[in-house]
Amino acid sequence: MKIYTKTGDDGNTGLQGGRRISKSHPRIASYGAVDEANAALGIALSSWHDCPEEITSVLVAIQRDLFVVGADLSNPDLQDLCNRVTPGMAESLERTIDRFDSKLPALSSFVLPSGGSAASHLHHVRAVVRRAESLAVKLSETDEINLHCIIYLNRLSDLLFVLARTASRQDGHGDVLWRPNEPTKPDTDRSSGP
Repeated sequence: MKIYTKTGDDGNTGLQGGRRISKSHPRIASYGAVDEANAALGIALSSWHDCPEEITSVLVAIQRDLFVVGADLSNPDLQDLCNRVTPGMAESLERTIDRFDSKLPALSSFVLPSGGSAASHLHHVRAVVRRAESLAVKLSETDEINLHCIIYLNRLSDLLFVLARTASRQDGHGDVLWRPNEPTKPDTDRSSGP
């Protein structure tokens, strides 16, 4: 089978079940953003050379989950239960958030998306996931979808924020706090360092 099929040259693409829709449809945008988040997560993983195994395993599991989220959003037939996001997937993220967040100092300010290469990449993935969530919400306004996709993406952005703070701490940067009265000189909270 060839990689190129030429079937999308007219601006349409096929969904599971054979239905064809425009490549500009909100459904395509939503699972396209999920795919982008997965690719950005791959960059984050490959750039974090001393990533602890407990975090590597979490990130790889998220990549696998994102394939399920993308498959779910790409399938308009909700009677087809194959590759669907379940409540347990978000609950698993919540437990992981609690585990890593319990090791971090409380925040008193917003955090700039910075703090070293690994943290910055994770903040980027978080931003892409937030866009994917927004696009899934937009899709849900016109098409019926599995709402657990939205919940999963919401929890995932929270987890990525916590993991970005964890990476920044591990790299010795600490949280780079937003100081609205000093916009040109970010303040680094070294208290969250190793």
